[in-house]
Amino acid sequence: MSLPIVAIVGRPNVGKSSLLNCLVGRKISIVDPTPGVTRDRIASPCSLGAGPDGEEGFVELIDTGGIGIVDSDQLSDHVEEQISFALEQAALILFIVDAREGVAALDRAVAQRLRKHSKPVLLVANKLDEPGMQAELSELHSLGFGQPLPFSANAGLGRAELLEQIDTTLRDLGQAPGGTPAEAVMKLAIVGKRNAGKSTFINALAGEERVIVSEVPGTTRDSVDVRVELEGRVFIAIDTAGVRKRSRFEDHLEFYSHHRAMRSIRRADVVALLIDATLPVSQVDKELAGEIFKEMKPVVLVVNKWDLAKGQLGEAYQDYFARMFPELTFAPISLTSAIEGKNVAQTIRLAEQLYVQSRMRLPTADINRAVQEIQQLRGPSHKTGTKPPKILYASQVGTEPPTIVCFVNDVRSFDTGYQRFLVNQLRLRLPFHEVPIRLFFNQRKRRGDDTDE
Repeated sequence: MSLPIVAIVGRPNVGKSSLLNCLVGRKISIVDPTPGVTRDRIASPCSLGAGPDGEEGFVELIDTGGIGIVDSDQLSDHVEEQISFALEQAALILFIVDAREGVAALDRAVAQRLRKHSKPVLLVANKLDEPGMQAELSELHSLGFGQPLPFSANAGLGRAELLEQIDTTLRDLGQAPGGTPAEAVMKLAIVGKRNAGKSTFINALAGEERVIVSEVPGTTRDSVDVRVELEGRVFIAIDTAGVRKRSRFEDHLEFYSHHRAMRSIRRADVVALLIDATLPVSQVDKELAGEIFKEMKPVVLVVNKWDLAKGQLGEAYQDYFARMFPELTFAPISLTSAIEGKNVAQTIRLAEQLYVQSRMRLPTADINRAVQEIQQLRGPSHKTGTKPPKILYASQVGTEPPTIVCFVNDVRSFDTGYQRFLVNQLRLRLPFHEVPIRLFFNQRKRRGDDTDE
């Protein structure tokens, strides 16, 4: 069952993103005094608390770009289109104004636009950061949306009252808040350099234009979580800002967008690294691969715009990526054309397979059987001054990523070269074929045996 949509609208810089973050209870949208920071529709489930029936009710809150913004990248029409989508889908609209500034001409233009939609509207007077500022509300009555609701997104004042009013209004309209949203089975971060096609990929999944797609590099500034249902399963697709070299950052917004993209990798279960098939692998691609490997995340190497890469063979990418991304040789490759929707759903199924692999836990007997086979194939070098090296036993101690501890008689013999060999061989013998494996070595003596020979 879909949740009632509550759209947050208003002119630029009245605190729409701050209000979303305040109501949801965590930082989702970028908050910055620069007008036009929010371009896409940023959506999140929001709990309204217990209703009259005692059950917790939820709505889907949608943050939108500022109405009337003049975008620096000539994306104003795209932003307006996203706002229109939100207004058309909304069961209820939160019209946000800056109570300290009073009614601006653009506020009146927003009010006129909302009246044409004939949707219920709650007027929220934001930035009343201190009690006793109610005198600021009198002028707002002229907008024609009834009694303004005093609010402070920064201080959280009026939060409980606004949530209660949203609940009451929806129930009066016969649109009761929904139940607890279905738990997402997987969080998939879509990362890549600028213009690799990340937003197009997300839209192909969602079946609608959820995020702005443009040839202008850097269109997406924030990380946008999009709930997608595929074959009866819900997952979160995280669209991230396009990454480029730090030395080319133009302002603090680019720095913050980059930070959010890196954080999206950390909070994802699986990462899709989108690579533009029409261009050689870049330094940014390599840095992203390194970040993904450092975080030990399962990853699909998604070769996007495959339809434009004429005369190339898919098999060639296996060797090419092995040279470009030596740390990700285990990662599967998916050839897609997001703009045509080709292989997009298949890529998600592949990501789900990786997610399952990363969460598997094996019996200790299976781990040790594999380790014994590997030692028979090749053991570590016996270094001068050390005991003959031996893995006494091994055990899986964690998942996401699969984490294995090897108890050995002398850790000095197990250098990085043998560790890489061991991980690769474990991947061949255990059902962790396409995901990272974390390996630890712990020195252990056999009971009653001081030589371990």
